[in-house]
Amino acid sequence: MSRVSRAGVLAAYRDGITVICELAAQFSDAHWLAATPCAEWRAVDLAGHLRCVADDYHEYLDDAPASRLARLMAANAPADSLVRKLARQNAAELAALPDAPGPEHIMAFAESARSYGRRLPQSWNLIHHSYRATDVTVGAMAGAACAEWHLHAWDLARSLGKDYRPADPGLVLAAWRGGMPQLWPEPAGRDSDDPWHYLLTASRRDPGWPRVLEWCAFELNVIT
Repeated sequence: MSRVSRAGVLAAYRDGITVICELAAQFSDAHWLAATPCAEWRAVDLAGHLRCVADDYHEYLDDAPASRLARLMAANAPADSLVRKLARQNAAELAALPDAPGPEHIMAFAESARSYGRRLPQSWNLIHHSYRATDVTVGAMAGAACAEWHLHAWDLARSLGKDYRPADPGLVLAAWRGGMPQLWPEPAGRDSDDPWHYLLTASRRDPGWPRVLEWCAFELNVIT
């Protein structure tokens, strides 16, 4: 996080929320049932996940540095094991979420995420959790949240058959590195590569995920 400023991370964090809301406004009822680059989730599921994870960030900050996330990270498990455990947590939280339309999930997400953003400045330098002798501060975790918002904005854009990249992908990548020491370094590319494609690949996404033909087929099925 030494290479990116607090103001830059907070601005990118807010931008990520704004972009998600702008993209969500373009979804029709049928679009919310479309596939996303997150293979197990439709767009409405991704909206529900965003709602859950924004609330999780509040919980982690409330309980830091002894939150359930901090306890998980303190075990110093390998990255792949952490990814699987967090995926199971995400699936369980989504399953427990009451059914609601995509716009309702996005509205709740935006309110929770913006509220979390307002809490960050006063806690910026506090320890959020630790992983393998690396202390992750609240500010570094804000960088991880910032990257998550922009990555999920890309997911939603691709679900609409569009593309998205943040205004400053290098800043988003640097913020992600600071907040995700368990995943960095990741053999997903080189520093000379496009930083946005690097981050997409490092976060287990396919930068070339094309669903245009499948979406056309989906639309035809809905119409008929």
